[in-house]
Amino acid sequence: MELISNDELTLDIIESGCVTWEDLVRSVRNFKYGRSENRGDFTSVWYRRVGTCSTKHGFLYQVARQNNFEAVQLIVGIYLMTGSNTPKVKPVLEKYQLDGIPEAHCYLKVGEEYLDATSNYSSFESIAEDVMNERVVESEFLIADKIQHHKKFMKSWRTLVSAPYSDEELWKIREECIAALSAD
Repeated sequence: MELISNDELTLDIIESGCVTWEDLVRSVRNFKYGRSENRGDFTSVWYRRVGTCSTKHGFLYQVARQNNFEAVQLIVGIYLMTGSNTPKVKPVLEKYQLDGIPEAHCYLKVGEEYLDATSNYSSFESIAEDVMNERVVESEFLIADKIQHHKKFMKSWRTLVSAPYSDEELWKIREECIAALSAD
């Protein structure tokens, strides 16, 4: 799909050599994984070359909307993050004697195909069987509601599985897992 919009962001992207959606996705996959200073400014992913699953996919979704790529949907899925599907978190989970912990992950659906551009090694297929909840959202959801949605789900999960940690403790463990993902 060719990038066609005349907005400033798309023109900057095209000028850099990314002339198609596929070029842009390849570039974003190569950007460093890390939190941006302003999680609501999705364009910072492009200009700083860093982002999380939320900011990277929020950015891609924004560009898709600006270029009339109607088949692109923004998805927030909650999956059970384990050492098998997310190997970098295995030491953290073992430290707390957990088999897994719910993680809200952002990705795209293009037509019937899932697309995870979080990193070069990210693949929706690696978590597909562990997705417990999924919803189509607009980018504003990532800014205003994703964390609350995640915490509410985690609270229900904690009760369901009788996890030996409080809601706050589980959130801190989850933060350790995210830090492990950011480590090189």
